[in-house]
Amino acid sequence: MTVDEVLQWLETNGTPEGVASMARFNIPVDNAYGIGMAPLRAMAKRIGTDHGLAMALWDAGRYEARILAAEIADPRLLDAATMDRWATDFDSWALCDHTCLALFDRTPHAWEKVHEWAPRKEEFVRRAAYALIWALSVHDKKADDAVFLEALDLIGHAPADDRPLVRKAIDMALRAVGKRNPNLNAAARRTCARLMAAPDPSRQWIGRHALRELESDKVQARLARRKA
Repeated sequence: MTVDEVLQWLETNGTPEGVASMARFNIPVDNAYGIGMAPLRAMAKRIGTDHGLAMALWDAGRYEARILAAEIADPRLLDAATMDRWATDFDSWALCDHTCLALFDRTPHAWEKVHEWAPRKEEFVRRAAYALIWALSVHDKKADDAVFLEALDLIGHAPADDRPLVRKAIDMALRAVGKRNPNLNAAARRTCARLMAAPDPSRQWIGRHALRELESDKVQARLARRKA
């Protein structure tokens, strides 16, 4: 398909109800058609991997076009400079998280970007660093514990940031790492303790909120089964 054909499909399938639903979830709707994830994923499956089309769709600037771009881009061809450019284009938690979980975490630059983006001040670039940790924790089954211990050190030394979308991303990353295996669970709980001892409410909240799940009977039982 061409970029014009995809944009025409998006225009045809958008609905005012879909736009209203996005607005309720704090997704900017100025550049949205109002199409849910199910039809977008079906269209992505129909298109298949098409890196050139993905680049053109992202540059079109529309929300759903960029969601599709993340679905059909080839992670092997996505260079670090393009990842940086796309990260600065993020304007919502939804686009940030989707791109990290559908595409960025499968690129060879993923861990590099975690460490590059975490100190950045832009809200969604910083969120992307922690969304990537979350995504890699869930999807990279073969990764060594060492890279996640480095991620926990990054989280433990994260600067105070009272922006909810950053704070919640750090919380998600911490919980995801701590649910991988018993060793990382213990390390993540130590990171929680470090955060709870911080002088600011934002890091204290992250530590308390993550620890509640990481110490829960449900998580501990699941980890015990894996250990067995």
